[in-house]
Amino acid sequence: MSHHDEPYFPSSQPCLSYWQRTTRHWSRLTSGANESVPQTADVVIIGSGLSGALVAYELLYNPSPPSNVVMLEAREVCSGATARHAGHCRPDAYRGYSAYSAKHGSEQAIKILRHEKRVLQLMKTFIETHGIDCDFNYSKTVDVIMSQHFLEYVKRSYSDFDAAGGDLSDVTWLESEEAQKITRVSGALGAVEWTAATLHSVKLCQGILDMAMDLGLAIFANTTAQSVTMVRDGLWNVESSRGTITTPTVVHATNAYASSLLPFLGSIIQPLRAQAHAVIPTQAFTGQSLLTQTYSIRYSLVDFYSVAQRPRDGLIILGGANEEIQRDRLNWPDDCSVNKSIASNAIERLRSALSEWKEEAEGEGLQYGWTGILGMTPDSVPLIGAVPSLPVGHTLRLIQ
Repeated sequence: MSHHDEPYFPSSQPCLSYWQRTTRHWSRLTSGANESVPQTADVVIIGSGLSGALVAYELLYNPSPPSNVVMLEAREVCSGATARHAGHCRPDAYRGYSAYSAKHGSEQAIKILRHEKRVLQLMKTFIETHGIDCDFNYSKTVDVIMSQHFLEYVKRSYSDFDAAGGDLSDVTWLESEEAQKITRVSGALGAVEWTAATLHSVKLCQGILDMAMDLGLAIFANTTAQSVTMVRDGLWNVESSRGTITTPTVVHATNAYASSLLPFLGSIIQPLRAQAHAVIPTQAFTGQSLLTQTYSIRYSLVDFYSVAQRPRDGLIILGGANEEIQRDRLNWPDDCSVNKSIASNAIERLRSALSEWKEEAEGEGLQYGWTGILGMTPDSVPLIGAVPSLPVGHTLRLIQ
């Protein structure tokens, strides 16, 4: 079994993201943590991030809902990838066309990019319809081009997507001088702008879970699902750290941790560690001078930094990827610590890119960072649907 095929469970004491630090007052954060799970349930959902939360809500909001839906979470509620990102709700506008078309063909590549845009609109409608206070900010985003090599790649992707009939109606090309003026990024060789959003994903997830719990969802935090065993055709035992639940339906909403309970996914869902940071801006980026767009400051496909300044409090969420981060991702099971070298490099690149960023006063600059585990697939699209049937009595995974 290779390194990435080895199943693993969420760390017991992960570091805290900005999103978690600002929502620890939520009354249901550790719901059910001191209770035994029920012996039976109509549905068991493993994982309490956005995927699990939306499944629970949609099931219970249905005119004929299940009578007993249980959610198991190994740590605090909403503490995985949903709680550890860099603040963006950012559909791909064009750039992914080259990679997607090479793997899936032109028609499917266009459908994938169209679907990403649709997800943003569906999320916007859902948040507005239900009045969820999650700092949702519908705005513009830009790919800021910082190298000649990447400029050539972007032009090819843009041109190929256009020639294939892709929708560029929401996409604006900015030449170098205009790009530097609009983005305030010195050295920009060009930029591409389209519509995206920022949001507080934990507040969104908690809002959805609040609605689902009001409809009857039972959440058990700090409760690790240890194995899923078919006891007879159509019936499963979900063994957890707080007891065993028998159920006809199990929903795996575990993202990068999926292979812990479904080991055959070990070679399909690859866990990767990412890192983000909270940065207090200098005076040039405060008040009326906040950044009005979100950025991906890109030197290449694998060397970039995401920048999202929050309108509500002015905080900058800084993420990114480069060769050092790629090497650091070999430590993928660990979201308990932060790589200080990556943090230092990220803030230096931010200072370099934003020419108005001056010497920091005490309290300004990098405050803290956090890590999270992403689930990546070989074809860059998610796995959604039924898990293939297994022989009666076959145990998928037992905790060691």
